Amino acid sequence: MMSNDTCEIYCYDEEKVNRIQGDLQSIDIVSVSQMLKAIADENRAKITYALCQDEELCVCDIANIVGVTVANASHHLRTLHKQGIVKSRKEGKLAFYSLDDDHIKQIMMIALAHKNEVKTNV
Repeated sequence: MMSNDTCEIYCYDEEKVNRIQGDLQSIDIVSVSQMLKAIADENRAKITYALCQDEELCVCDIANIVGVTVANASHHLRTLHKQGIVKSRKEGKLAFYSLDDDHIKQIMMIALAHKNEVKTNV
């Protein structure tokens, strides 16, 4: 552990701690965590990115873009749908998916921009 990644003495700002703890109790942080976990899977991140690039894609398109089977793409899309990341519609025998709203696209684009700007210590 590096010497600059922890406090050398224990103290905290009680007002800040209480305020932020109160904020955490008033928001649905669990759902946010679950949404981010869903996108954190590499294939689901690829699917989300692909849907940022085109308004709507068929499951077969998505499977080919990501390089997985249609069944595997469908599995990942169900997970993304459960988390409110994508929405779907049927047209005959075809299933089309799109991002649920522009916030998901913003999250993905901000994450990519951040990754390009930040030098990681891996």
